[in-house]
Amino acid sequence: MYRKEEQLMEMTLRWYGSDYDTVTLEQIRQIPGVTGVITTLYGTSPGDIWLPEEIHALKKEVEAKGLHISGIESVNVHDAIKTGAPERDIYIDNYIQTLENLGKEDIHLVCYNFMPVFDWTRTELARKRPDGSTVLAYNQAAVDDLNPEDMFASISGDSNGCVMPGWEPERMSKIKELFAMYQDIDEEALFANLKYFLERIMPVCNQYDIKMAIHPDDPAWSVFGLPRIITNKQNLFRMMKMVDDPHNGITFCSGSYGTNLENDLPDMIRSLQGRIHFAHVRNLKFNSPTDFEESAHLSSDGSFDMYEIINFIDITPRFLPVFAEKFSFEYLRKSHKIPLFSNKLVTDYIRSLTLACTAA
Repeated sequence: MYRKEEQLMEMTLRWYGSDYDTVTLEQIRQIPGVTGVITTLYGTSPGDIWLPEEIHALKKEVEAKGLHISGIESVNVHDAIKTGAPERDIYIDNYIQTLENLGKEDIHLVCYNFMPVFDWTRTELARKRPDGSTVLAYNQAAVDDLNPEDMFASISGDSNGCVMPGWEPERMSKIKELFAMYQDIDEEALFANLKYFLERIMPVCNQYDIKMAIHPDDPAWSVFGLPRIITNKQNLFRMMKMVDDPHNGITFCSGSYGTNLENDLPDMIRSLQGRIHFAHVRNLKFNSPTDFEESAHLSSDGSFDMYEIINFIDITPRFLPVFAEKFSFEYLRKSHKIPLFSNKLVTDYIRSLTLACTAA
């Protein structure tokens, strides 16, 4: 029998803003089951204060099309905070002010990451699959053959002119400086700096009920010798215990935690109930433990049991925005003009899995 209860999951779609996205809010509104968008203030830099009038204008633009802002991805964390630099408190104060401004606009979810230098990392942005579709892919051997300074050139050369979050040219132009900032930062130091940051921001999160959902490192291991700490269940429990506040939670991204085949995804979801504030539903296809590519959400097309992932996310006892990421991935939607129909197929499939789980 269908389990008719309060809605536990909300289907959302990433929206890059009217100046950047080829998919409009009107089109997103037509996708069955999608009621909200995940977005950000594009054009801002890490450390900037998001102005109240800018947040208000973005919110009203979304609401005018019959949707709402379900969450922000991301309010990026300045490298001075991650490295514990002397000026970090200036940027933490700015971050707190941004969170307050978001809370006053009734926005209560922020996805962020604590990855040094590089954001998500892939070696190919358009690997061709047997069916002719193109996807993001990662090959560790290719990374081992690259100098860090060449990583951005490799990525940007395959991006069709699209500026991707976490890989902005103005940031990557300072890559040598960034590596120098992190030369003395190991995992313990990064954990300590994350703890300091979370302790500073939790009061405003409690005041405005803002759920901070840290995104996992992607891939879930060190790249170019840089420390990465949001990689597995053990480290997540450490993070939550060191700042034990219900607003200190996670983004459960199956495609990021799943890069490490030692991570038992259903078990992680079960263990983290109550602290999963946001979910990215993705599937990967592994060719070897260090060579993988994005795949369609059908379990048979990749390496994950998507039914089990949705089933355990669905029983999480809280309202949870779910971001169904396309296997062609977000940047492809913009730079390669992936039709909106592909977005609808993904959301329809996730909704069908959810119905199957609730009927079981």
